[in-house]
Amino acid sequence: MKFVIIFGPQAVGKMTVGQSLAAMTGFKLFHNHMSIDFVSQFFDYGTPAGKRLVGMIRHGIFEEVSKSDLDGLIFTYVWGFDLQEDWNYVEQISEIFEAKGGTVYLVELEADYEERLRRNKTENRLRNKPTKRDTEKSERDLIHSYEKHRLNSNAGEIKSENYLKINNTSLEPEMTAKMIKEYFNF
Repeated sequence: MKFVIIFGPQAVGKMTVGQSLAAMTGFKLFHNHMSIDFVSQFFDYGTPAGKRLVGMIRHGIFEEVSKSDLDGLIFTYVWGFDLQEDWNYVEQISEIFEAKGGTVYLVELEADYEERLRRNKTENRLRNKPTKRDTEKSERDLIHSYEKHRLNSNAGEIKSENYLKINNTSLEPEMTAKMIKEYFNF
């Protein structure tokens, strides 16, 4: 089992690259908004109940997939490098797969701030992420997290041997996915 975590700041292209990578590899895509947008029909993600339910859904999917005969799972995540709980979370979800003999691959995407603001309003993003359709609110959230948190790693910070960092500011999603597929030999 291959567990691919694609991470980076909001609107960097995690889901879109994940869609392309899934099409190229046959891996299943579980983008982070699949759980957030489902739960948001009942509770805002920022509430304790919303966070707890999103966590339960993700954990359940990870547990079942890690025991399955699927070739791979792609998961997308916004990792706050200044937040210890985010480091802990990545370690915890990785352990679910590693404990069952799976391999974890870390793919970090980064893109220029202006490009991320543009991508925040793309058709694919809005079609697949209902909670992002209020683009004014979504842009405020993007700006706030950009100002408050460090959402890309520093050089040498991630020690995993299965790690790739790509600046995809000027790359099409298919090209970025092809780079990932070739780098890891998927």
